[in-house]
Amino acid sequence: MAEERELQEAVGRFVRAFGLHQPDQTPCGRPIPVSEAHAVGELAREGALRQNDLAHRLRLEKSTTSRLVTQLINRGWVERTAAPGDGRGVLVQLTPAGMKAAEQLAQARAARFSAILDRVPPGERASVLRALETLTEAMDDS
Repeated sequence: MAEERELQEAVGRFVRAFGLHQPDQTPCGRPIPVSEAHAVGELAREGALRQNDLAHRLRLEKSTTSRLVTQLINRGWVERTAAPGDGRGVLVQLTPAGMKAAEQLAQARAARFSAILDRVPPGERASVLRALETLTEAMDDS
């Protein structure tokens, strides 16, 4: 039980230090909800996605993703379009304003991660990355 407690406390400290407990601001300091930033990032990386695929990538329920997409539409950052060849399918894609927002988020994210990495001793960086990957894989399996 001691290791489980240590992991719980370490993850809690990480969440607070990284700013993930602040739902209306990204860890890189942008004043938008983290879920919106992740959605914009996925759409910028992948282009148009079916709304169901976006939900899967974000690990959110379909209804939550639908509300999220509506919020992004209200910001003018995304639009819904019919999926070609599928009368019921819906694609979500960035608008030009969304592409600009995605670029600004990417720049802020790159600056934040660069500053963090600069504070990790060079000899420990690979171990940190491996540990994060191992932890992510363990969570994916559960």
